[in-house]
Amino acid sequence: MRHSMATEFQENQSSNGLDHQNGDHDIDGDDQFRYLIVRPEKGGLLDLAKYTVLGDTGSGVRFLEGSDEQVLGGVAEAQRWVIVVSIIARKILALFGKPMEWTGYVVDFILNLLSLNGNLSGLLSHVVHGTVEVPQRGTETFISTIGHLDGRINLYKKGERLAEDIVAFVYSEETSTKAELGNRALMDLCIMASKLAYENARVVREIVIDHWKMHIVDFYDCWNDFQKQMSTQVFILCDKPKDASFILVSFRGTEPFDADDWSTDFDYSWYEIPQLGKVHMGFLEALGLGNRTDVVTFYNQILVYNQLQEKHNLTHQKGVEGSKRPSEGIKALSSNGIKIVPPDMVEKSAYYAVRKKLKSLLEEHKNAKFVVTGHSLGGALAILFPCVLVLHEEMELMDRLLGVYTFGQPRIGNRRLGRYMEAHLNNPVQKYFRVVYSNDLVPRLPYDNRTFLFKHFGVCLYYDSLYNEHVTKEEPNRNFLGLRFLIPLYLTAAWELLRSFTMGYVYGPEYKEGWFSILLRMVGLVLPGFAAHSPTNYVNSVRLGKERLVQSY
Repeated sequence: MRHSMATEFQENQSSNGLDHQNGDHDIDGDDQFRYLIVRPEKGGLLDLAKYTVLGDTGSGVRFLEGSDEQVLGGVAEAQRWVIVVSIIARKILALFGKPMEWTGYVVDFILNLLSLNGNLSGLLSHVVHGTVEVPQRGTETFISTIGHLDGRINLYKKGERLAEDIVAFVYSEETSTKAELGNRALMDLCIMASKLAYENARVVREIVIDHWKMHIVDFYDCWNDFQKQMSTQVFILCDKPKDASFILVSFRGTEPFDADDWSTDFDYSWYEIPQLGKVHMGFLEALGLGNRTDVVTFYNQILVYNQLQEKHNLTHQKGVEGSKRPSEGIKALSSNGIKIVPPDMVEKSAYYAVRKKLKSLLEEHKNAKFVVTGHSLGGALAILFPCVLVLHEEMELMDRLLGVYTFGQPRIGNRRLGRYMEAHLNNPVQKYFRVVYSNDLVPRLPYDNRTFLFKHFGVCLYYDSLYNEHVTKEEPNRNFLGLRFLIPLYLTAAWELLRSFTMGYVYGPEYKEGWFSILLRMVGLVLPGFAAHSPTNYVNSVRLGKERLVQSY
């Protein structure tokens, strides 16, 4: 009988003095559930000014909440500027949240109106003839902002040839990093799927079936209990409906006009799980695994609900009569004073929905392996998903994991989490590849410093602005700070803008950048890290990356 890590966590939680019935969520001790939350809404502008200008620790502490209240003053003093940047960025995003949302609706409408009617000249002609086609959100012709930035939908290789290459790699005995990089078909599928995840369900279905000649399994709108909305999207595909060789899970990333998504990237709040490490709280919330307004929900949804499901599945498999359903077990716990999110809400979480479907698919397709991918926030969820699988000791699933490919992914946890996961993702072969393009800002967030301790792990595939590949542990300028990087940042942004006018001539028509992408690169002259985050750069890097590897690992 196995003694699971989850069981150890429960024993720690039972003995750490956390009194569920009294609602006391503060935790002390060396090996227990801890947390730190940066709350911009808890302090006013005067508090922020006193903290920023005068270094008033008392004012800074008003923005912090943690399991160990006694150390908050030290954190506020030692990490004043990091916290100030986070507070200012998130306050600005909160202030402009609604205007950003409205702007997004207007931009999406205009972009789709132009594309449906043959751009500006075609639109004028349709207006004259009274035949204007009005875009309808949620239809197969309504394309996202990301889709308009990069209109490419076809894969590097098509149909059976693509599947053959990936299947050959699945069963290949060559397991070096170079062999992995050589499989551009798989990397291209991952970045294109990451880009496609920004589209609505009908667009995803049409492209997967009609253009990629693959089988779409499902598209999920999942619940984020903190945001109180279905704000996490993910889709699953197979290479074919019967006897599939591979399954792909793609999480949607940070949407350009979604203030909540950008606020998550600038958030430094964490939740610590014993033996595993500190995990970014916002990403746990996006996976549907808790809510910072009631911190104990992380413990309940990550651990308690999973154990109830395991117990139910075990008794169900053994044919035990009268065994309680998970929902009944949850009701029993709730009657004892433990606050549990209703089971229907938990089952809407991205983690549990995808895990349940994956188990079903891998049971149906005996020879298949699965890949997880995502861009930006989607990349963070893509690597966090197997982290929680390991926490839950889903080793049968992990044995079927072919790889995790992320693009422009922010940091998700501390060094301890990285060391633990590398043991599971590096053996017997390297399975986790984190792709970073040039001066992309998002992979440099949240900051890597003494207090917040956010660290990347795994192999970094870094592409410079000339599309040279570097296999390294960390991208250059890891915190996007320092005067010595300032001039190169702006020079690179200017170079990328100039190059965008020639891409179609140098590399072929599929690389030609439209006016909207060029406009973003103009914005990059002011905010270079923002423009570098565009999926266009990642598609180009994967397809144009130099074959030679610059090894600096």
